[in-house]
Amino acid sequence: MEISFNQLARLVSFIDKIENETYPEAPSFIHSEITGKVLDILLPQNHIHPNARILDIGCGQGPALDVLRDKGYLSAIGITLNDEDVRICQQKGHDVRKMDQSFLQFADGSFDLVWARHVIEHSVFPYFTLTEFARILTPGGTLYLEVPAPETSCHHETNPNHYSVFGRGAWISLLQRCGFTISDEAKYSFITGMGLDEYWGFFCSRT
Repeated sequence: MEISFNQLARLVSFIDKIENETYPEAPSFIHSEITGKVLDILLPQNHIHPNARILDIGCGQGPALDVLRDKGYLSAIGITLNDEDVRICQQKGHDVRKMDQSFLQFADGSFDLVWARHVIEHSVFPYFTLTEFARILTPGGTLYLEVPAPETSCHHETNPNHYSVFGRGAWISLLQRCGFTISDEAKYSFITGMGLDEYWGFFCSRT
């Protein structure tokens, strides 16, 4: 299939529009708590060495990067599309770059661990985005993907910045199609001001 210049220009214009819809992601208690607990399990369980190359996709203002640095992981890189988040992370001394999760500017096999909490739902084409996650991972590398469940009391699917809020089976299928093996899953349920909410975590390796 050939794509004309005009078709490509429309796609670029659409992606630029989405970039302008991003917002700063200040740390919250529930996200910081889950981040700390998951990293406490994930890093030793997957034998992630302190010199491992780690990419935090959609790093926000750096809660995972803060934890990783405290644990002695000094080679972690973060990416985000929001200028304010980039500025705050860089002020904290983190290596954070402005970059789209679907167009990663890294060579194949650049990372041993990809950390992707609450970012893939912001992709308009998650199948393609997950192939990028797989591409930049080393064979056997680790992916932690976490997403909000649909149709909870918080109705994440109605968030204007959420484009892909799918059921569990859809995420499992997409991960497998993109070359990931799921070794474990987690479910986080908690009460918010709007009622019961739920997140799903997928512990994966690149096959």
